[in-house]
Amino acid sequence: MVDVPVDQLTGAVDGVRARARGQLVEAALELFGVYGYAQTSEQDLCDMAGVPVEALWDEFGSREGLLMALHNQITTAGLRASEVALLSEGMDDCPLEQRFRRLFHAYVSAVTRDLREARVTFVEVLGVSPAVDAHCKRWRDLWTDFLTGEAERAAVRGEVEERDHRVVVMVMVGTVHELMAHHARRPRRARPDEVTEELTKLGLAMLGVEMAD
Repeated sequence: MVDVPVDQLTGAVDGVRARARGQLVEAALELFGVYGYAQTSEQDLCDMAGVPVEALWDEFGSREGLLMALHNQITTAGLRASEVALLSEGMDDCPLEQRFRRLFHAYVSAVTRDLREARVTFVEVLGVSPAVDAHCKRWRDLWTDFLTGEAERAAVRGEVEERDHRVVVMVMVGTVHELMAHHARRPRRARPDEVTEELTKLGLAMLGVEMAD
C-alpha cells in the first residue's frame, strides 16, 4: 500500500469541494436568475451542478444559504467596483455630481453586466425569509456607511449642508434598491448609463443638490 501524505489528501478534498461549490453557484445563477428562487428546488440545483444534495448541505447549509452566497458574490463585485472608482485618478477633484455619476456607473455596470445577476440581487432575495432579509439589511448598512462618507466629504467641501446625512442616505439606499429592482423586472434592458443618470439625480436630490444644466 502506498502512503499518501495527509496534506496531499487534504488538498484533493479541498479541490473537490471548491469545484462543487463553484458548480452550485453557477447553477444557482442560472436557475434563480432565469426561473426564480421560488421555482427552483434543491434537487434542481444539484442536478444542474452535477453534485449530490449532500454537497449543497455541506457547502451552503440549504438552498437559502446558496442564495445568500450568490448575492454576496454579486454585491461584493458592485462594492469593489465603486471602491476602485473612488480611488481612480482625478476623483478627489471631482464635484459631487461627477463623483456620484462615476460611483454609480461603476456599481451599475458591475451588477447588471449579467441580467441573471441583477435579478438575483434585486428581485429574488425579496421576501424569502427573515434570515435573507437580515442578510440584505447588512449589505444596505454597508452601502449606507459608504455613501454617508461621500455625503460628509461633500459637506466638508461645501457642496452640501453640514448636518447628519445618515438618515437621508439610508432612505436613498433603499430607494436605489427599489429602482434597481424595477429595472431588473423590466423586459427591456436599461443601459447602464440610463440607470446611472437616474441614480445620480436621485442621490443629488435627496442631498438637496440640483444637477448642473
